Amino acid sequence: MNEHLGRHCLSTRLEESGQNVHPKEDRLILVAGATGYVGGRLVPRLLQAGYRVRCLRRTPGNIQHEPWLPLVECVEGDVLRPETLRPAMEGVVAVYYLVHSMGSGRNFAEQDLAGARECATAAKVGGVRRIIYLGGLGDPGAKLSAHLRSRQQTGTALRDAGVPVTEFRAAVIIGSGSLSFELIRYLSERLPVMICPRWVYTRIQPIAIQNVIDYLVAALQQPESAGRIIEIGAEDVLSYGGLMKTYASVRGLKRYLLPVPFLTPRLSSYWVRLVTPFSVSLARPLIEGLRNEVIVRDNAAREIFPEVQLLDCKTAVEVALADGEAKQLVESLGRSAIPSSQQPSVTMRTEEGMIVERRRRSVNASVDKVYSIIAKMGGERGWPALNWAWQLRGWIDHVLGGVGMRRARGDTLRIGETLDFWRIEAVEAGRSIRLRAEMKLPGKGWLQFQVEPQSAMRSELIQTALFEPKGVAGVLYWFFLYPVHRLIFSGMIQRIAEAAEAPVVVLERRKDKDPAIDHRL
Repeated sequence: MNEHLGRHCLSTRLEESGQNVHPKEDRLILVAGATGYVGGRLVPRLLQAGYRVRCLRRTPGNIQHEPWLPLVECVEGDVLRPETLRPAMEGVVAVYYLVHSMGSGRNFAEQDLAGARECATAAKVGGVRRIIYLGGLGDPGAKLSAHLRSRQQTGTALRDAGVPVTEFRAAVIIGSGSLSFELIRYLSERLPVMICPRWVYTRIQPIAIQNVIDYLVAALQQPESAGRIIEIGAEDVLSYGGLMKTYASVRGLKRYLLPVPFLTPRLSSYWVRLVTPFSVSLARPLIEGLRNEVIVRDNAAREIFPEVQLLDCKTAVEVALADGEAKQLVESLGRSAIPSSQQPSVTMRTEEGMIVERRRRSVNASVDKVYSIIAKMGGERGWPALNWAWQLRGWIDHVLGGVGMRRARGDTLRIGETLDFWRIEAVEAGRSIRLRAEMKLPGKGWLQFQVEPQSAMRSELIQTALFEPKGVAGVLYWFFLYPVHRLIFSGMIQRIAEAAEAPVVVLERRKDKDPAIDHRL
């Protein structure tokens, strides 16, 4: 199964596949860390397998955008607050421990150990039969980095309570959203010529996120895995530099690596901070861990789980890039439902290779009224702000051999139809529209509009521009043109709001005096 399974209508997919969608009443599974990278992909796979799932979460809003949320039971709790763990363990037969504190500060290792001890103790008291944990690969006899050592010590802390633990140890996980993979992505995309410290040539044995989930789910049905430390990795053994070149090859980029001996992990973390969105507090533990060789040293995984079909490194990268687009877009739409009181009016971030600029505005009009204004944009009616700039962009695209401005459009928005130099990719009638750019770009772009109700006659308009740059040209394109885009995007959300708030009678009079008003609405 691809990693984006849980991002669509899970229950419908399961019914169509003919698989059992009735939960196994005696198999309640607790996932600690369901809001994280691995946990968010594990939950839908457990549901597909017919398990009842309970998610432990620290804050109510962290997974509210997930489509599988109605299918699980959620309890608020924290592994560092033992009083919240005992109720969470009631009736649970197995616990997935996927909590990680890296990025929370220098004492992340101590937090991880404390959380593991509290969770394992609560599991023992609650009669839990199994704990399944995903740790870090590395020879425990070697001088491991603080990050990798902490991952393995966390496994030891889980075992100390006496509950049988299955500890999987993995190296780089290839998948859109994995910290290690995102580091590879940003370095490969943004640096045509890379000055490489020695860690770039460290040998690693990556594994696809799909295969990690395969192992985690299969462990529930394999008693032989209980009480075992199982190292997992694909067949390919290569270096970090080799993985970067594989990524570049899949993306159609040429990259050159120049080795230098003097870049320490500390200096590398500052260097990474300059060219990626990673903070120093997050980059440094990652970089320090890259100096350790992480290779599978035994064949236990293949012997215990022969049914797991491992993806090779190139295929894993291809799948990660293919799935990353849809995953990012769907998650962005979901996150935009977070109340405006918890979000600034304008935000821009870079996540999973995607630049996301979001604008929010409260509108004194109903959801239907705001949506009706959005649904009229484009085609012969034009665009709400700087319509001449849209026409100029279409003319430039036509000159460059692109699609140009395909003005014609119908009265309704239909998925798959064209709208000027966009294609309509998703429509939720009365609520949201997503457009995919088809003009010539050094990357891929989307524009989406969403309307959320605040009261009967008040709503929130959320406008999001998404851009996945390809290489340095894509990054330069976005930031070079952003001053113009900022004028267009800010003007567009303002004009939509003004049009929705305008009384109908006033709007009709304005149109009588100025027939071109349609080009601004």
